[in-house]
Parts: sequence; structure tokens; C-alpha cells
Amino acid sequence: MKVYFIGFGPGDPELLTVKGYNLLKKADLIIYPGSLIDEKYLSQFKAEKINSFGLKLEEIVEIIEKALKDGKKVVRLQSGDPSIYGAIGEQIEELEKRGIECEIIPGVSSIFASAAAIKKELTTPEVPGVIITRPKGRTLDKDYLEILASTPLTLIVLLGVDKIDYIVKEVGKVRGLDEPCAVVYHASREDEKVIVSKLGEIADKVKKAGIKRTATIIIGKAVEGYKGRSILYG
Repeated sequence: MKVYFIGFGPGDPELLTVKGYNLLKKADLIIYPGSLIDEKYLSQFKAEKINSFGLKLEEIVEIIEKALKDGKKVVRLQSGDPSIYGAIGEQIEELEKRGIECEIIPGVSSIFASAAAIKKELTTPEVPGVIITRPKGRTLDKDYLEILASTPLTLIVLLGVDKIDYIVKEVGKVRGLDEPCAVVYHASREDEKVIVSKLGEIADKVKKAGIKRTATIIIGKAVEGYKGRSILYG
């Protein structure tokens, strides 16, 4: 028995991978997170659809197990890419206890859709890497924003636009309020919003735009872009 965990991407259904699309076409049952993926984007797939929003882990696992035992092809759909805050670990652990094999199909993350929206590279010859993190909150007692800000890397902050004032404060202590920053709401979707400014000005602009969730925060010199020439082109 096997269940497929498929990354649906950041919102634009055309960013779904070909492999993911083909599996969804063949699926008998699609379990999807309705709070993140609108069912209208799944209308082209004939499978039975179950919205997992509000369901407990045990309920989801039982639904998958029963469907597989009935001989159905089952897809567990995840927003973005399953490996980034996808909460797949606990699902896979419970499924494997029941002898169910799990295969993960990657998806385009909102991180990369947001970088595409601002038309910039997250790494350049001047910026050697990227950090993906989130601020403390209901499910995280402590974060390391101030420590991470001390590196020369691009900071990607997810699940935190509602805490934008706190993020500005923690990162600003180290990098200053003139640090380049971008916030991308609903990256790749029809209602996408892009705000680019200095760190010290970003919170007010985000609030004026009415952005409260589903946004990616990008902080660092990469937001301004690289003015030099890559060694790739000699």
C-alpha cells in the first residue's frame, strides 16, 4: 500500500509539477488542506475529495488506510512543498506504523514563487546562502531571529507576517532599519501583492496593504539584486 504526498505549489495551479498532475489525474481519493488550497483548483480531477481542515491526525490516517485497503489510489495534497513546514513527519510516522509506504512529490515553494515575484536571486556572489525560519508563536517557544540576522545570508521568514513588528525589531537590532526587505502576499496567485522597501518601513506598508497572513518575508541585500557579473558568463 502506498500514499502519495504531493506538493501543490504556492497557489497557481499551473506550477504543479507534471508528475504531481499525472498522479492527481489517476487518484481515486484526494485529501487536501482546504484552508490553504481552494477546491476549485481541483475541479479537473475526478477523484473523491476530502477537506482535511479541522480533522485530527488520527482521522486523516484512518481515512488514508481505509481507502488504500479498499484498493484506491490516494493522494495527500500539501500546499507549497511538503518539506517546508508541511507537518508531514507525524503523518508519515503513523502511516508507516500501519505498513503504508509513503512517496513524496516535491512542489514549488512560496519561497521561490516570492523570489520570482521580485525578480531577484536569493543567493548571489555577495550573498552566499539562504536561511529559512519563522518567528516564535503558538507552536514555537523560542526563535533565533537576532542570531540569524548576524549572518550575511538572505533571511526568509515564513508564517510570520502577522508578527511583522516583532520581526523588524529583532532583525533591525543587528542589520539596521535600512536593510532591504520584501513582503510577497499570495505569491503566484491572481491577487498577489509585492511590497519592497527598507526594513524600517515595511511594517507600516504591510498593514496599509491589509496583509495579515499567507505572505513571505525576504530580508537582505539579495532584495536589491546583484549588480556585478556572474562567473558563469565569464
